[in-house]
Amino acid sequence: MALTDTAIRAAKPAEKPVKLFDEKGLYLELSPAGGKWWRLKYRFGGKEKRISLGTYPDVGLKQARERRDEARKLLADGIDPGEHRKAQKAAGEERAANSFEVVAREWYAKMAATWVPSHGEKIIRRLERDIFPWLGRKPVGDIGSPELLATIRKIEDRGRLETAHRALQNCSQVFRYAIATGRAERDPAADLRGALPPVRETHFAAITDPKEVAGLLRAIDGFTGTFIVKAALQLSPLVFVRPGELRRARWESIDLDAGEWRYFVTKTASDHLVPLSTQAVAILRELQPLTGRNQWVFPGMRDHQKPMSEAAINAALRRMGYDTKAEMTGHGFRAMARTILHEELGFDPAVIEHQLAHQVPDALGTAYNRTKFIKERRQMMQRWADYLDKLKAGADVIEMPTKGAA
Repeated sequence: MALTDTAIRAAKPAEKPVKLFDEKGLYLELSPAGGKWWRLKYRFGGKEKRISLGTYPDVGLKQARERRDEARKLLADGIDPGEHRKAQKAAGEERAANSFEVVAREWYAKMAATWVPSHGEKIIRRLERDIFPWLGRKPVGDIGSPELLATIRKIEDRGRLETAHRALQNCSQVFRYAIATGRAERDPAADLRGALPPVRETHFAAITDPKEVAGLLRAIDGFTGTFIVKAALQLSPLVFVRPGELRRARWESIDLDAGEWRYFVTKTASDHLVPLSTQAVAILRELQPLTGRNQWVFPGMRDHQKPMSEAAINAALRRMGYDTKAEMTGHGFRAMARTILHEELGFDPAVIEHQLAHQVPDALGTAYNRTKFIKERRQMMQRWADYLDKLKAGADVIEMPTKGAA
């Protein structure tokens, strides 16, 4: 007789397993501990076999019969239900192992050692926030261009167009890694070129008029904030590196006796050398007794194990009365140097661009070289520091190009 829900609920366990049979090979097995398992007995290839169809009451009588019927359909098609289930499980595990998030984190782990920590942190946060929630569980080889674009559009719709471009670039890197490791056949991001509007180029606010520069330098000398931030402000115009590179400067990278600062530029993936003027060395020597035992030249105010906050320089400029959106930013010291070094001091733009660590190929197609124009760059950095001193002192500076300048 067929089973009923009443009979199942009334069934009691015994010292040995008890089997309550339904129809067409389906039965419920009661264990001595009280567990109730649905099982299907069938024959395949001349052998008697069994498969589990779930536990009662999670799987009720009606659902157990539906699962039985599905298994019998497989048998009618010459497929062993047990082997079919193993194949499905293996395929599911393989798909999970090859999900976009798994592959992306594997790619990130391999690449992170080649990036500065802050760069790597931004990439993984971007993926975790904007990509994984929608694509993370999907097999990397199954993701198509429309699906990827829909995810990237969510970032664009928040008004973060530049982040959308960066996220698309990171996804492309993950897909290319998946191709290289045999888990995908193509990069769907490649089909999305031109799908996003271009990012409008924005220029950082910068003071480039020598008279206004003089006022800024005097304001920096009169800054009443912390000694560490003041030193960073004083050094900013002398070295005109990217703000992130300045705040992450390490003492181990600086040779005060040689007057050199060497570090790796993440943005251009190249080593960089900054010749230090005597004025820059003097600032660093004065700072060294305070922070020299720390790895960071400019450690954070609250946590000395981290570098100075990325907002510290701009906050100091605002405290001095400068509008960081319209007048001057920490990044603006680069534009200041580039403009005045060429227009006022007459230095060769190629020398300036190399000191800015820009990737500007020359006639032979070679990109930035940290030692190229090094003699001219040393002379330029010292003349630049001397020029700034004269501006700050209020001298009527008229510079003429000399050897090393254009």
